[in-house]
Amino acid sequence: MNNRQEEISSALPADLDALPRLHGFRLRGMQMTRLETFIDAAFAFAISMLVIAAQQIPDNIVALLAAFKNVPTFICSIAVLGIFWRGHWLWSRRYGLEDSASILISWAMIVTILIFIYPLKAIFGAMWYLLSSGQVGQPFSLHTTEAQARTIFAIYALGLIAISAEILLLNLRAWQLREPLRLNARERLMTRGELTGWSIPAWGCLAGVFFYFADRTNRVVRVGLFFDGDHIAGALVLAQAKAQSGTRWELDRGRRRSPRRRVAELGFLGDSGRSSKPDV
Repeated sequence: MNNRQEEISSALPADLDALPRLHGFRLRGMQMTRLETFIDAAFAFAISMLVIAAQQIPDNIVALLAAFKNVPTFICSIAVLGIFWRGHWLWSRRYGLEDSASILISWAMIVTILIFIYPLKAIFGAMWYLLSSGQVGQPFSLHTTEAQARTIFAIYALGLIAISAEILLLNLRAWQLREPLRLNARERLMTRGELTGWSIPAWGCLAGVFFYFADRTNRVVRVGLFFDGDHIAGALVLAQAKAQSGTRWELDRGRRRSPRRRVAELGFLGDSGRSSKPDV
């Protein structure tokens, strides 16, 4: 073992069997580190960005009811963030690592989380808006094209890949330090299970991004991959983008029509295009 590994090993108690256990895993990180505290603060800040009334506290009934339309979006976004928070929390409790590699990966995770919340909220808002026929959630902007909607899905998928890969790397770091951490056979098996579990969303979303750019014949299936296989949700959001793109095209078409044509449609122009006087 090198000097850093010896420092990690020396920080552990002599009798690891005296440590508290979680599902048979001896918890080496029961004391909260500064790294874990900062991660929790970042998740708390991300949640504060997802509140149902982001601008201000509702001060009347109309504003309050409008704010409650964002509750399903808020709940789904919190659920996704909670999955990643628990992954980092479990890693911290099991291994208690605070070496340079773990700090670097955790900082990268903080940056990713604070960027990821924007497409996360937009996608769940649009999904609930379509599922409820506009009763809850928020639609994409009227000027959002289908290409822009697909780009949002791609960013969302890249965020899932990045966060899953970062938690995967943290567990891989623990696996590399299995000797100084003195992991027993059961703990090594559970660590390999975490590596397998976090590689599934990372590789799954990566495959979705690959097919997104490689195959342009089935957009609904590609977008469904970004919803972890939920093709219906992907189809709904793409349908909204198409409908809004069509609405915008109609509006632009109306603006492009010449004043002469608009007057003709109202019946003020004759067949020859000259102004006709009404019969007296």
